[in-house]
Amino acid sequence: MSSRFLGLSGIRLKGFAFFLLALALPTACAQAADEPDLIFRRSTVFKWMSPNDKLATYGLDDPEVEGVACHFTVPEKGGFKGWLGLAEEVSDISLACRQVGPIKFKNKMEQGDDMFRRRRSLFFKKMQIVRGCDAKRNVLVYMVYSDRLIEGSPKNSTSTVPIMPWGPADANVQKCGEFFTQ
Repeated sequence: MSSRFLGLSGIRLKGFAFFLLALALPTACAQAADEPDLIFRRSTVFKWMSPNDKLATYGLDDPEVEGVACHFTVPEKGGFKGWLGLAEEVSDISLACRQVGPIKFKNKMEQGDDMFRRRRSLFFKKMQIVRGCDAKRNVLVYMVYSDRLIEGSPKNSTSTVPIMPWGPADANVQKCGEFFTQ
């Protein structure tokens, strides 16, 4: 009876492991296409026997607005928990977005739509960059913040991108208010 119980228990554990893998695989594949470019890392806290705490700066292009790039800096926990991916990262994130070419909107969007999202802890915490439009000033507004399943963090950073002509050939400046809905 005990060998039958152990066999059944092993099957349940394998089934549970495959279930977790099935849940994680689509998320990992979807995030791989949207991964930002690592620009550089700097150590901030020295750890003798494990990886150091670091600040990492990343860059990414807005997938829905051609001509806009954002850079953000996040703290990355070192130590053994950070190395294994088990440490919960802090919510101190800075953000800067700029026009890097002629701005062209690819689709209609809603105010506060996600531009980028990344997990910041094993299960519950995530960082999000959202975008909106200040139609009166024709300015794109980007905000980064982190939240948890139960509660978020009031720590955030905002960056604005005024929509300007890009060289003499770019005379037709698009109005962001025409591409955002409330």
